[in-house]
Amino acid sequence: MNRRQGWPATLQEGPIALRPLRLRDAPVLRDTRARNAEWLRPWEPTYPEMPLRTTGLTPYVAMLQAIRREARQGLSMPWSITYEGRFVGQLTVGAIVWGSARSAQVGYWVDSAYAGRGITPTAVALAVDHSFFTVGLHRIEANIRPENRASRRVVTKLGFRDEGVRRRQLHIDGAWRDHICYGLTAEEVPGVCCAAGTTGRLPVRPRRGFRPWFGIGARGPERWR
Repeated sequence: MNRRQGWPATLQEGPIALRPLRLRDAPVLRDTRARNAEWLRPWEPTYPEMPLRTTGLTPYVAMLQAIRREARQGLSMPWSITYEGRFVGQLTVGAIVWGSARSAQVGYWVDSAYAGRGITPTAVALAVDHSFFTVGLHRIEANIRPENRASRRVVTKLGFRDEGVRRRQLHIDGAWRDHICYGLTAEEVPGVCCAAGTTGRLPVRPRRGFRPWFGIGARGPERWR
């Protein structure tokens, strides 16, 4: 298995796109995270090297260099989330394990000004689709605080299973916090979930009769029944 298969890749569905994070994203990443500090604080792991509030670019440049290095090693896929070409958040498929596991974890955040537009479910679906059907991963987890009902709705809408609580898993907002582990495997996704409009290895247009595992409508993505 080629650990860099399917990376870098830009994925798109309508106005929502995932593109690889770039070093020149540091200013907009800093400004967006600083503006959303209170919005993100209850959910973001504690990163001493990248505080939510800082006026300098150095921590962000260092962080981007580190995650881009991991991407080159096949250990993560760090994307910017864009809406109509504007940076609105971040999504990473990380902690990739190859060998007999082929597993990963997905994490994401979106600017509060763009919440409620179906951006996050679409972005997660694009990333999951690409991870399973182009990169060749088998299992993806999302670990979410029980209090984060909006994020839990995102993954359950896309078919992730609740696999139980991981006690005091991550340090967030001053304390070790429990997380619910949600899991999804490639066998549970009936075909490519979001093939239209990608610039990676997926087809640019869906085949005739194609139905993805979620539909996109005025209310955002919903699982097909």
